This record gives sequence, C-alpha cells and structure tokens, in this order.
Amino acid sequence: MKVVIDTNSLLSLVRYYLPFDNNGVLFQFIKKKIENNEIIIIDKVLEECNFISKGIVISKLGYLSDTSFQKSFKVPFKTDSLLAPAPAKLIRQVESQFVNTIVRKQKKLTDTEFENQKNAFLESADMKQIILCLNLQKDGEKVVLVSEETESSNDNKLFKKIPAICKILEIETMTLPEILGQFKGIGIDFQ
Repeated sequence: MKVVIDTNSLLSLVRYYLPFDNNGVLFQFIKKKIENNEIIIIDKVLEECNFISKGIVISKLGYLSDTSFQKSFKVPFKTDSLLAPAPAKLIRQVESQFVNTIVRKQKKLTDTEFENQKNAFLESADMKQIILCLNLQKDGEKVVLVSEETESSNDNKLFKKIPAICKILEIETMTLPEILGQFKGIGIDFQ
C-alpha cells in the first residue's frame, strides 16, 4: 500500500503524536516508511511545510530537509511533470463536479477569473496529490490519501475538499489516526 500524506496530517503528526513519542518509535517508523516509498510526500506539500506553523514539520522531521536523505530516497516526489491519466476528463470534472457551484455564483466570477482559479487549483498541493493517487491506481497500486480534511465544505472555497473529490474519483482517504491504526509494527507506549 502507498500512502500519500497531506500537509495538515504531517502537522498533526508533529504537534499531537511526536511529543508523546518518548523513545522515537513513531519518528523512526515514519522515516522508514518514507525511505521504503510507502509514505509519499510530494514537493508541494514539503513547500507548504516550510511555511506553516513556523516550519515545525521540517524542524521536528529534520530528515525531510536533509539533502542526502532527499537524494537517497527521492524525497519529495516531484510533481512538475505529473499528468493525470485522463487529463481532459479530469479538467471536465474540475469544471463541473469538483467546483462548489454555490460559491462560484456567490463570488460572481467571470469566465476568466474562474479559469485562473481553476488553473491555480490544478497546480495546488491538493490536486497534485490526487493526480499522483490516480497514477498509482492506474499502475495497480493500492493507494490511500491521508488528509485531516472533512468532506463537507464550510470554508467558502471555490473547489471541494480532498475527501469529497476523492469520493468522486474512488480514491480511498483516511485520517492520520486511521492510517496509523492500519500500520502493523508500531509499538508505541504512551506512559
């Protein structure tokens, strides 16, 4: 199984789990999963990690900024030339199924404004993760996208959230606690 993990899940990992990881078991477990290409962190997520919460993710998971680690284990996954398996179909879905039509109407976007926001969304970390998952599925991999987002849209954004889009595309999503519960071999002792 391949796990593609988003920025907020990494932030939750370092904020809420690692402080209790007294023996470094979880820290090493996550590192090993990244080394084995079982947990994939894309370039856009790593970029976001540099800026959110004063770079706490990079600070706590120092190996993510270690150039020798990055070279040895191809971290982060480069998405600059990543294409969806069916690009035209995905574009149509972004325009019709992934857009929050109510928000689009409320914002009274012109076609040009919508096109600009659509293009920005297609280049976002969220969509790059989804496109990576689609490619992994096409190659026969079992893939899970880990996100702390909920399916419901309550933030007045133009496009739906990761779980809602993944539901449409039949990509499995889990939260960080759910995926940690799936992993075998984590012997964490919270004392």
